[in-house]
Amino acid sequence: MVTLDEVLGSGLLQKPSGDAPEALQRQITNYKPLHTFQLEKSRPYQQQYADIYFLRLTKIRPAVEAAASAAWEGTVLGGEKVKRVERVLDVRQGELCWVAGTVYMDMPLKPSILEDVSKDRWISAPTSVGHYYSGDGDDAVMLEDDSGRIRLVGTALQNHFMVTGCIAAVMGTENANGEFEVIDLLFAELPPQPERWSLSKGKKGADSSEDVEMMDASFSGHPHKPSSKKIALVSGLEFSNADTSYAMELNLLLEYLLGEALDPSVQRDELSHITRLIIAGNSISTSAAEQAKPAAAFDTTTVTNKFQPQNKKYGYDSSSYNPIPSQLFDNFLSELLPTMPVTLLPGALDPANASYPQQPIHPAMFPQSRTYMSPPKTGVGKDRDVPEDEEPGWFDNVTNPWEGEIEGWRVLGTGGQNLDDVFKYVESEDRLGMMEAMCRWRCVAPTAPDTLWAYPFQEDEPFVIKECPHLFFVGCQPEFATKVIHGSDGQAVRLIAVPSFSETREVVLVDAETLDVERVKIVVE
Repeated sequence: MVTLDEVLGSGLLQKPSGDAPEALQRQITNYKPLHTFQLEKSRPYQQQYADIYFLRLTKIRPAVEAAASAAWEGTVLGGEKVKRVERVLDVRQGELCWVAGTVYMDMPLKPSILEDVSKDRWISAPTSVGHYYSGDGDDAVMLEDDSGRIRLVGTALQNHFMVTGCIAAVMGTENANGEFEVIDLLFAELPPQPERWSLSKGKKGADSSEDVEMMDASFSGHPHKPSSKKIALVSGLEFSNADTSYAMELNLLLEYLLGEALDPSVQRDELSHITRLIIAGNSISTSAAEQAKPAAAFDTTTVTNKFQPQNKKYGYDSSSYNPIPSQLFDNFLSELLPTMPVTLLPGALDPANASYPQQPIHPAMFPQSRTYMSPPKTGVGKDRDVPEDEEPGWFDNVTNPWEGEIEGWRVLGTGGQNLDDVFKYVESEDRLGMMEAMCRWRCVAPTAPDTLWAYPFQEDEPFVIKECPHLFFVGCQPEFATKVIHGSDGQAVRLIAVPSFSETREVVLVDAETLDVERVKIVVE
């Protein structure tokens, strides 16, 4: 018979070491969200959308005209000096000049509400056209202001991204056909960039934040091996009960963020430095049946549809609402939140308002996770419903687009609808180039409200980028991409196209000190 001592001596079994496991703690992040895109609860929709374009033109045109004056003042072409005209209708045939205004793209494939009304065609959802750009020469580029509109032509237009809603200055002359021959054009370029820690100078390098209260339930890096903090970006989780093809990858992602998927050394040296998770849209997926269902249309062949009584139902209709995806997402968050703060942006598939800017998903969708949200407080705004200097909760449910400060860096992010709509206007696959163009246009959603549903603002245009971000990310993109762009005044912006996790199984990590980016792929073998 083999004795216990002989088994222990063979190395197959060993006595407990008696050493207590190392207590790991997650590092703390400095985080300050802004309420740039927060709307009042009682917001009317009776007003006209034209005011958005007037506000945008008023805000951006001074910067565009300043850039045009600096570039074209004193320019002489063919013995004629370029001069500025105040309005589009002041352009004269054969006269070399420049003028600033709003770009409008006249495209036959672009949806038109006037055409739908004239044909008595009513749709219940946005159209799903893949591209507005036709490529057959039927598309026209216009420049307009409060005086009128003129068509732009010329090869110079092919060197720039052009979409409805961007503000530009064009130099050229009017031809015999009444079209403006463009020789050169300019945009506003990057706005002024604030210094790092401009919003929280008093907290630089300090750990005095609400996150400290959760420190005991989390883990951080090894005290003898300091490392920079990291921000995790993920989008397109698309929790669903119909598609379970990537359920294992979602579980592995949760274990990876919790620090349970790798060995203790990796947990200590790498995962403990992930200080915050940002979920950029499309966290909940619609069922396959709903995605395949075409948009319901009003039947004009009979009037009985309008007046026919419907069977009254109490509670929710299980054929049109499925609670399982939101429950799965709530379970995911409830397991993650005790160890990591989360910022959640809504997306096109999430249960939030469809128009830009999307407001936060209602807390009722998160019965388990909402305990980590900050308590509701009243503040500024017509209805006293916009918080003022409110401390963010461990679970920060925010708007789309969203703006804030993380570790001193100004961050701007969206759920992807703005970039997807710009993509439909151009004949290009360069999504990073489109993101750069939005920064140089100084507008995060230029196609709103023309083809991107938006709230009809009257007093302010929040989509105008007033201060240049250090980090600009867009979620729910087909693939990962990143680059750094620079401005004439020393601005530097890190652009990140965050891939959809349901398609790529990838998560993006951003170094909070250098803004360097790395991509992590979750693979099941």
